[in-house]
Amino acid sequence: MSVIKPYQFLSKEKIEHLANDLLMRMQGTPNFPKWPGVADRAVNFLKLGMDSVKIPDQNGRPVAARIYPTQRLIQINEDIPKLQQDRGFEASTIAHEVGHWVLHINQDEADGIVEQLELSLDCATTEQPFLCRDVGERIALSSPKTQADWIEWQAQYFASCLLMPRYKLEEARRGRDLTNWNHLYAMRDELGVTISNLTNRLQDLGWIDIPKGSKQIYLRNTGFNR
Repeated sequence: MSVIKPYQFLSKEKIEHLANDLLMRMQGTPNFPKWPGVADRAVNFLKLGMDSVKIPDQNGRPVAARIYPTQRLIQINEDIPKLQQDRGFEASTIAHEVGHWVLHINQDEADGIVEQLELSLDCATTEQPFLCRDVGERIALSSPKTQADWIEWQAQYFASCLLMPRYKLEEARRGRDLTNWNHLYAMRDELGVTISNLTNRLQDLGWIDIPKGSKQIYLRNTGFNR
């Protein structure tokens, strides 16, 4: 069996369920969900390592992060200034790699290979496979075309659900006007995400509309009172 799972279609509902399940399992542990910083807590809860290294471009495009499943290691590209300067983008990148771990990696197989290596047994997988993420906001892909596109979309949708679960958004929007950019920026800071992450998530949930090319925000019929 491969460390990387075969590609499979995953609905938004399934991905959100898996993100919520992770948050639920974190409850009652030293890494209970807390914002901002929930992505780092998820990494610790899953017993994944994390460090910063120089990662070469892939196919001429910069790579923000990669994950080595059998090492349980996430590496962040130290050559991308945005990852050091924008905590929201860093959180999204980390949560994206957590998404790969949960959705796309056969964790039992990865751990089994590690045990074989530690016991000095023959192991077919001696080279560490990894999954990469480019700098683009893959959640914004309107129509993923290849399996690789869909895998990246799935990981980024997981990241969105992990960083901004519905119950946390409902809590953060209390007393705020979702059509007011200043209020959205306050929510962004409270959650530790980027403003594009937040507005994409709110639009995906059907809470607001922002016409393409416009800065005007329209409140959808969500049943919320301003």
